[in-house]
Amino acid sequence: MLDVIRKLCSLLNLLVLLCPLVPAHAENVAPSVHWGALDFPERERTMTAGLTINRFTEFDVHRNRFNAIMQSAGFNFATFSVTDRIPSFPAWSGNVTWGAGPTSEAPSRNLQSFVHHLSNQGMVPTDQVRDSTDFMIGGSVTRWSQLFSSRDTGFISIGVAGGSLYQEVYGRLGIRECSVADLAAWAFSGRTSGILKSISRYVRFSAMGRYSRPYGGSAYSSDVLANQSYLGQASVSLADFGESDGEAPHWVLEVAVTYDSGLFAAPNTHRILRRFGSVSLRAPYGTLELWDDVVGGTDSGPTFGFGVMLNVLHLYSLIATH
Repeated sequence: MLDVIRKLCSLLNLLVLLCPLVPAHAENVAPSVHWGALDFPERERTMTAGLTINRFTEFDVHRNRFNAIMQSAGFNFATFSVTDRIPSFPAWSGNVTWGAGPTSEAPSRNLQSFVHHLSNQGMVPTDQVRDSTDFMIGGSVTRWSQLFSSRDTGFISIGVAGGSLYQEVYGRLGIRECSVADLAAWAFSGRTSGILKSISRYVRFSAMGRYSRPYGGSAYSSDVLANQSYLGQASVSLADFGESDGEAPHWVLEVAVTYDSGLFAAPNTHRILRRFGSVSLRAPYGTLELWDDVVGGTDSGPTFGFGVMLNVLHLYSLIATH
């Protein structure tokens, strides 16, 4: 198993060397998290810019209406995100993320159809389509702590998001890229096995719980939103993290599953449960991520997303040195 992981790491390192501009992780602009995107906060200073696409379809593949929303929508957001440590409180980081752009069928319908074709799912029908210019702005503060290791692993954060789609207040609690070897050493008074150390060099685990209170906006009124939302997210990260916590790896391949009690409400006001899968490839100069409600049989077409974000700080340093 370790040989397979090492070979995968070597292959992805080669890919990064050959394609240095492959699309650093940043917090996603709403509503990406309720569509299944990774929502773990960023530890270090980052500045990213790119494109985030989220699609909501009012029908499933059998043309059953998903809820009381009477239109499909494809949100095409030019997105910008900034994260940094707060100078007076070095254990805290702050983030501001915003996105805006035209809401239309293209290109989200083509992207969703392509993904559904690859996974042998039917085409998702549409009827009325939202045609507007939408925006969302979000901000959060996060308290980091050293759990089980010398690196900041545990976090707790609070945040707000708002704009033309809906408004939201939320809190998050979790662990980020935790080493099993460090966890075992903490649990067994410093003793751990060589196998766990070898695994932890290439594999890290993350988990998070999120609670939010949504409020209505222009696109989605309070009548179609749940009164509250519970979300759980867990992921496995594959990379060459090294023998100890130090400089971040050149690339990270991350696979995640998300359980969401539902942003939307059915006509009888019950929350609509969704389960998502997402995959992300982070390289020195950016991130490429895809998410869909494909896990556990909940994929009936409504929610899909895609993002490509470039790391502005790394790209600037690259240009400045030349």
